[in-house]
Amino acid sequence: MRRTNRQALITDLNPLSPVSETYRMLRTNLQFLIQEQELEVLSVVSAHPGEGKTTTLVNLAITFANENRKVILIDGDLRRSTLHHIFHKNNDFGLSSVLRKYQELSNAIHSTHINNLDLITAGPVPINPSELLGSQGMKDVMEQLKARYDLILLDSPPLLVADSKIIARQSDGVMMIVRSGKTKRDDAWKVKTQLENVNVKLLGVVLNNHKLKNNNDYYNYYRDNKNL
Repeated sequence: MRRTNRQALITDLNPLSPVSETYRMLRTNLQFLIQEQELEVLSVVSAHPGEGKTTTLVNLAITFANENRKVILIDGDLRRSTLHHIFHKNNDFGLSSVLRKYQELSNAIHSTHINNLDLITAGPVPINPSELLGSQGMKDVMEQLKARYDLILLDSPPLLVADSKIIARQSDGVMMIVRSGKTKRDDAWKVKTQLENVNVKLLGVVLNNHKLKNNNDYYNYYRDNKNL
């Protein structure tokens, strides 16, 4: 398995690691918001590629599934999909196929090796990703999945791609991913502002790749949006 895949599945492959524990801490913080605000659909955003957005989402999905919640991950990055690589699934059809009515939703749902965790891959790259993600068909898909799952987690492109805002609006709440040493403060503020401009609820910020004195590889933490 490639190193990138090992990182993306660390809470499954090495559940006792310090990094896995921080993802469980993040899950615990989110659980309070999910219960208080009755959140069913969560997504993540970042300013640029390579800031840890997909890795964070996958590990959150695993930790929630380990708590006996029925969880589904959806790859909403219809242009540059990655989740099928992480879980070693076929991507010949997926979300784009369902939205174009080439495939039934039930046929696009993959089980994974993790109990309680299912996956919908992105599918073939369509010519109109933004239109498909913003369509009534996408809303219908989300309603069907809400009836079957406790939690829906949506992966999306970086916010510089228009599709990301559309996916954010499909969500009950959004987490912003910031990578220590890479994400610029101005870019983080731009992400926050753009989300607010489209009336998206920003739940908080996850900081990753933050070096600690005890030499852990990296550390993720969550803080409420009020402190931004």
